[in-house]
Amino acid sequence: MPGGKRGLVAPQNTFLENIVRRSSETSFLLGNAQIVEWPVVYSNDGFCKLSGFHRAEVMQKSSTCSFMYGELTDKKTIDKIRETFDNYESNCFEVLLYRKNRAPVWFYMQVAPIRNENDKVVLFLCTFKDITVFKQPIEDETNKGWTKLARLTRALTHNNRNTSHHTTLQQLTPMSSHEVSQPKQSRLAEVLQLGSDILPQYKQEAPKTPPHIILHYCTFKTTWDWVILILTFYTAIMVPYNVSFKTKQNNIVWLVLDSVVDVIFLVDIVLNFHTTFVGPGGEVISDPKLIRMNYLKTWFVIDLLSCLPYDIINAFENVDEGISSLFSSLKVVRLLRLGRVARKLDHYLEYGAAVLVLLVCVFGLVAHWLACIWYSIGDYEVIDEVTNTIKTDSWLYQLAITIGSPYRFNASGSGQWEGGPGKDSLYITSLYFTMTSLTTIGFGNIAPTTDGEKIFSVAMMMVGSLLYATIFGNVTTIFQQMYANTNRYHEMLNNVRDFLKLYQVPKGLSERVMDYIVSTWSMSKGIDTEKVLSICPKDMRADICVHLNRKVFNEHPAFRLASDGCLRSLAGEFQTIHCAPGDLIFHAGESVDTLCFVVSGSLEVIQDDEVIAILGKGDVFGDVFWKETTLAHACANVRALTYCDLHIIKREALLKVLEFYTAFANSFSRNLILTCNLRKRVIFRKISEVKKEEEERQRQKNEVQLTIPQDHPVRKLFQKFKQQKELQRNQAASSQLDLEKNQIQGLQNGAPPSGCSSGVLTVSQVTPMHNSLSYSAVGPGLKQDNREVLQPSAALGEPPPVRLKVSSSPALAKPPAARGWGRLKNMAAAPPPDVRKEGLNNVAKAVSVEMLSQEGGGQEVRGGEGEDNPLRKTDSCDSGITKSELRIDRAGEARSPLQQSPLPHLFGPIPEQALQAALQETRLELRGDLQILGGRIGALEAQVAQILKLLTSTEKRRPSLPLAATPKTKTKRQDIFTVSRPVSPDSVDDSGHV
Repeated sequence: MPGGKRGLVAPQNTFLENIVRRSSETSFLLGNAQIVEWPVVYSNDGFCKLSGFHRAEVMQKSSTCSFMYGELTDKKTIDKIRETFDNYESNCFEVLLYRKNRAPVWFYMQVAPIRNENDKVVLFLCTFKDITVFKQPIEDETNKGWTKLARLTRALTHNNRNTSHHTTLQQLTPMSSHEVSQPKQSRLAEVLQLGSDILPQYKQEAPKTPPHIILHYCTFKTTWDWVILILTFYTAIMVPYNVSFKTKQNNIVWLVLDSVVDVIFLVDIVLNFHTTFVGPGGEVISDPKLIRMNYLKTWFVIDLLSCLPYDIINAFENVDEGISSLFSSLKVVRLLRLGRVARKLDHYLEYGAAVLVLLVCVFGLVAHWLACIWYSIGDYEVIDEVTNTIKTDSWLYQLAITIGSPYRFNASGSGQWEGGPGKDSLYITSLYFTMTSLTTIGFGNIAPTTDGEKIFSVAMMMVGSLLYATIFGNVTTIFQQMYANTNRYHEMLNNVRDFLKLYQVPKGLSERVMDYIVSTWSMSKGIDTEKVLSICPKDMRADICVHLNRKVFNEHPAFRLASDGCLRSLAGEFQTIHCAPGDLIFHAGESVDTLCFVVSGSLEVIQDDEVIAILGKGDVFGDVFWKETTLAHACANVRALTYCDLHIIKREALLKVLEFYTAFANSFSRNLILTCNLRKRVIFRKISEVKKEEEERQRQKNEVQLTIPQDHPVRKLFQKFKQQKELQRNQAASSQLDLEKNQIQGLQNGAPPSGCSSGVLTVSQVTPMHNSLSYSAVGPGLKQDNREVLQPSAALGEPPPVRLKVSSSPALAKPPAARGWGRLKNMAAAPPPDVRKEGLNNVAKAVSVEMLSQEGGGQEVRGGEGEDNPLRKTDSCDSGITKSELRIDRAGEARSPLQQSPLPHLFGPIPEQALQAALQETRLELRGDLQILGGRIGALEAQVAQILKLLTSTEKRRPSLPLAATPKTKTKRQDIFTVSRPVSPDSVDDSGHV
């Protein structure tokens, strides 16, 4: 598996693991540097033991440890600590803090900022050391009597256990607190100058290795492995050939080449001591000590024996033939280098083409070895050493005769047989025989004749048939049986790749998906846990589940009082999930329906783009389901920083178990403390926001207030606009009064209004309207139903310009004298008073739109007063549509309500002359409405022209010019607005003439 052999190499945020590993014996806190009061996001077990607080109690408290301050805590030191946090500095202090039981303790506190990849301070690392034994006894109410003796005993015991610190204690005892702090501060400065090795950055990064360690999957190491693999095959071919054919290394080229190969293998041994490897859990091991121990226990001895320089030793074989033969035979030890091939072989067993190539190479290599052995047997038996004669039935002799190179006996010289076929011909013939035997072909042109050759041939045939059947006959079957999980793994990877390609998933998300699948497979080894558990019986399945969740049950005190049956029930409901770096376990706003226990790895809780908590091994997060009745919404995101293993349990399953085991439910609810409750939202303010508010406050404080004087032209222009708006409002109010002025005059003169009259309404900017006119009551005849007609006093000696009608209540106002369609109905017939009082309210709306509403109709029609009153009210034309059209439309509907009414029909048919008169009067009313609209449009045009004139005017008013000196014409243009009263239509007589 490529991913498994490569290891888990995805970028991870290993900040917490590095801090815990390097500070395993110290107490420290981690605080968020971007939130007000720098809340604690993580505290290790050492600080919890030192302070007496539980981790959940420390979370979200201030990193300055203000919750541990007491009456003896130095105020100046507190100010220095806050100043260090404000300025994002590194510093150290000696401060007196109080444990949870309020026992005072001297701490040596070190503060260091932690930066991210953008060089921004995101966290504060605060370490604490107990230095109480180096300080003077703390004198307060709680430390008297036996407390001093106990403190002295503790100091002496501490010195006896740590003899190395005895000299330091003697040196520090007579020194003051100020003198003690100086060397410690210098030591902290030296530590902080080491950089990222001591203070790692809070960011995601690929696994780092020491400078002298080589990653096993890097390009250089991969290329080097291929070179070693090729040289291993070279060794596997040449060593048997040299041993069998007894070639002497007289050729300097081959001697140098073999020596270079030996040197390369020696270098490979050195590199193996500095190369990472994949651990049993899929992690990349880069610790030099672990690497060396692992290599010494596995392949070191074999590699060392295969790298000895046998060729150099064999060069001296002319000195001693026995020793030379021994070292020549020891060359076979180099075949142990094939172990390197075995090590690399599992890297390529997953690919069909690579497997076939390797198996073919193995088949050829076996044939090569057998050919060397076949020649060695023939060369040993071709000459009878007893009689010093050659055997004519040997395959070597037959080959020599066939190719024309017979053996010759050298009687005059060495007395040995010479000649025969060359080494090349002998090797090719031997290889030909072994290949025909291994493939079960056997042409028979070369056949074994001696007993040794026959025995070897039988063995070779057996091995060859098995090897041939294995390689060429059952390759598919063997791979399906041996590598079923691997095939399933690749099938899953191919399906995922096709899915990502089909739906065009972004590259970043695709890489996360692939990394998650590879890492999950590396952890589970392709084993389906649910499938295995389904095979086991219930009791065995419960035992396995308890074993799988043993870390959760053993580490958390909430499960200590649980019975075996309760634990077995809980274990069956737990699920194990594996998270890759960057995975979100909870999104803000989604339902929190699981309780999560962190078994390995680290996570961060992010609210409003700020880290409010960092969770590690042993932490619990989720919601307190057993205390809440509703399902919570997650108030923050929970994201994995590294590869994490989480044990989770669903809300329904947990509540079901707690409901059944009530005794355990009480203990569980009391002892389980959530490190991070996702239901509760953390309230905080960002330092950047506070600074922005302060800057805005200072900016507003220093901003110059702009004031405009009273005589400024802009202010005067807006005053003019305001006056014009008031004039328009008064004009709209007086337009309704102008429609009734003619009626009032006609009533006073005792005759209906005739002709066209107009009135001027003068609006003064200083003098109100009610002060410029005097009004008097007209007479008792005009006071009807809370209504008065006022006229200017005759004492002024001039006719009044305007007559106003004042009505206290529109709903109670008496209707005017019947005109038009109303008079036409009155002429037809008038119901008697008793009938009119009852039925008029039901018929009035349909008969005439000039009558009042149904609520006031019965009160306003009294004794025929409506017929004598000459006042008439004209309907408003503000909307541009007159009520005359409505009166005409409803004229034909007047009878329908009366016919349906239970009242008798008291009036007869309408005369034709009266109908014509009513139509004529309607026409005149429409003409008056049009005149009113024309007057209003003209007034609006005049106002627009006046506004444009004011805007384009370039004259500036002199500030010293008094108001009385203003030209009269200008005052009139600005302050006097004339409203023309619409021309009343001529009165219509009974004959219909105007």
